[in-house]
Amino acid sequence: MINRHSHEAVLAVLAALAIAVLALQSAEFLTPANLMNQGRLMTEVALVALVMTFVIASGGIDLSVGSIMGLSAVLLGTFWQKMGMPLPLAMVLVLFSGALCGLFNGFIIVRFGMPPLIATLGTLALYRGLAEGISQARSVRGWPEWFAQIGQGSFAGVPVQVWILLAAMAVAVVILGYSRWGRTVYAIGSSETAARFAGLPVDAAKYAVYTASGLAASLAAIIFVSRVSTTRSDMGTGLELDVITAVVLGGTSIFGGRGTIIGTVLGLVVIQALESGLSLAGIKGDGTIVLIGVVLILTLLASTFAESRARA
Repeated sequence: MINRHSHEAVLAVLAALAIAVLALQSAEFLTPANLMNQGRLMTEVALVALVMTFVIASGGIDLSVGSIMGLSAVLLGTFWQKMGMPLPLAMVLVLFSGALCGLFNGFIIVRFGMPPLIATLGTLALYRGLAEGISQARSVRGWPEWFAQIGQGSFAGVPVQVWILLAAMAVAVVILGYSRWGRTVYAIGSSETAARFAGLPVDAAKYAVYTASGLAASLAAIIFVSRVSTTRSDMGTGLELDVITAVVLGGTSIFGGRGTIIGTVLGLVVIQALESGLSLAGIKGDGTIVLIGVVLILTLLASTFAESRARA
């Protein structure tokens, strides 16, 4: 617990410093309009990052989330426009399809013992290829007004998708931090062999985290399509890198056994603050990527140093 809180403390200080410095660089940075806009832009990555925290804490990884997002976006347009389904039914089927993709990842990993990195690298290509084959480079537009409200509307002055994200955060915090299932995830990440000897449902937990990962990616796809009002097979490209960066920056060990939702949220805040603030300051995207990489390395070094001092 000490190590976990020490990393979160370092990250919280870093987030506060980044926000303070960036606010001095641009008067628009801390305006309500910009903050709400950044909440909209962060939601898709954040939803997937919440579940990726479970995946990585269990000792796994999911590189296919971006491809599942792209496939889900294409399927949403196909179900609704090409197959003539009611849009609410199409949305439900898309969520089911995303969960099924995640379940297939879990099946390969659990049933055949394939390393998660290799398994999800393969399905990354599989799902992206399916998205491109189904879409045939065509996009779907003309979405109903009520659907656009999911990604573009507001409730009580806060974007609708931010309310969805806050609800997902609350559920994730409770499950990972305070439930038996969350403790099972940590135990698997610390030592899968010991977890099996302890009688924990290792295989069921793995199936669950990968299924949830696919479900989160499909939900992110629905919100993203609603926000941009179109579908493309390349949606979600690079999403997995953004998600994993936020989770690891938040203190989740890439080797498993450690990680918190609060840490992931702080990681997301730091990354989004840097992207927004540097953009307002006129710094190009390449410079932002380099700075985020530097921040990731320095934060992990500071956290490692703090943990070493705590053990001494």
